[in-house]
Amino acid sequence: MSRTTSIVMVGVGGQGILLAAQIIARAALAAGHDVKTNEVHGMAQRGGSVVAQIRFGQKVYSPLVPEGSAAVLGSLERIEALRMKGYLAPGGLAVVSRQAIIPVTVSSGQATYPADAEERLHAAFPRLAYIDAISVAERLCEPRVANVILLGAMSTALPLSMECWAESIGQCVKPAFRDINTRAFEEGRLLAVAV
Repeated sequence: MSRTTSIVMVGVGGQGILLAAQIIARAALAAGHDVKTNEVHGMAQRGGSVVAQIRFGQKVYSPLVPEGSAAVLGSLERIEALRMKGYLAPGGLAVVSRQAIIPVTVSSGQATYPADAEERLHAAFPRLAYIDAISVAERLCEPRVANVILLGAMSTALPLSMECWAESIGQCVKPAFRDINTRAFEEGRLLAVAV
């Protein structure tokens, strides 16, 4: 593979974006690719934006994803997806969780959360998998796996085998949580196929 595949993941602090990015990177390494990653934490511990960029291919020279080049944009929060829409390539897949996290600026009355967020998402992304990762995670009795559910949905648009994904989850997740994360990944794949 001579072409570089670029991925952008976004959310807010505490949602597990960095773990999901690590799983992607290790899956790409397991497939024999050169991999570069870049993370921006911001005020992550206070619910601020978190952005992770992952690039893989035969030879990758920079971890920075050029605007308009990401094959997949994954977001665990609706408005964060809209903020980063410029990174998605034409024809790229946006996988967005239905979750809305109200930022401090909104709760303090300094700003408003768009009431038409879903309509904006459908207008912004011709290829949109708008999934309810939180409900699926709650059904699995483990709310912390929403990030891996999102990742499973994203994986349907990435050129990595199931064996590479399984190996990566095994490396990145503590043994006690491997089974639930593997199941969450599979559920996410099913969600994307259903869209």
